[in-house]
Amino acid sequence: MSFKSVNDILGVLEKQAQWQEQPFQRLLQFWAEVVGVVVAKHTRPLSIQRDVLRVATSSAAWAQNLTFGRQTLLVKLNEKLPTPLIDIRFSTAGWQSSPEVRNPQIAVLPCEHPSYLDTANHSPSEAKSHATNPNTAFGHWAEVMQARSQGLPLCPQCQCPTPPGELQRWLVCSFCAAKQL
Repeated sequence: MSFKSVNDILGVLEKQAQWQEQPFQRLLQFWAEVVGVVVAKHTRPLSIQRDVLRVATSSAAWAQNLTFGRQTLLVKLNEKLPTPLIDIRFSTAGWQSSPEVRNPQIAVLPCEHPSYLDTANHSPSEAKSHATNPNTAFGHWAEVMQARSQGLPLCPQCQCPTPPGELQRWLVCSFCAAKQL
């Protein structure tokens, strides 16, 4: 039985990790260094497929200018990659779908939604699960919905009980508002 030192084992593991490291991940690490800070702000590597690098650009002008200089970039990139690239394709496709460019969604609290109904006013028996079989569960759900809709104002178009917030916002229930769109 041979014993290897911890340093030998760590060295082997480090080499295995480098072999298993994906070329695209390595490319992302040194992209800005190779292309420069200004170009890096207007480009974003998307993928490597069949040894061709796809890069999104912020405009068609950037894509065209970089396409003219792609041979120089290929040489610089291939010096740092374990497997050489064959070509680089620049396009504006994919630039807008980037997570950094997307507009963040504004979170709406449930109580701010027009369809919100205050459930604190309802009896605790509504929270009980009556799922002994589908028919009793549906019957219980129908009773709860009917109790909740008691006292709600009616939609002027379809005469269905409608949360007050929907009437304030759209002047009709959400279903009638969707039909108008």
